[in-house]
Amino acid sequence: QVQLVESGGGLVQAGGSLRLSCAASGSIFSINTMGWFRQAPGKQREPLASITSGGSTNYVDSVKGRFTISSSRDNAKFTVYLQMNSLKSEDTAVYYCNLRSVRGTTTWGQGTQVTVSS
Repeated sequence: QVQLVESGGGLVQAGGSLRLSCAASGSIFSINTMGWFRQAPGKQREPLASITSGGSTNYVDSVKGRFTISSSRDNAKFTVYLQMNSLKSEDTAVYYCNLRSVRGTTTWGQGTQVTVSS
């Protein structure tokens, strides 16, 4: 079993930057892919970026060039980051960390609010 703890959200002005973190602990050997999603009010949750345990990354077009996903690992934790630059008001949403295991199970973080003021 894996636990996810997110941090790093907050209020930022348009054009600013934020870095989100998601620390996975527990059965981190079972991680296949970790990623970030977001859900704005009244909208469906949408994927943003993902990274495999081997370091391969993938982005949706709307965040390419502005958002960067990366990861770090030690014996106890696998941490995924989302560096967000040139933030826009339409980036305002709750951001969720997602983990997919090699067995096909999915785990979600608790979500962190990002608010971009114009």
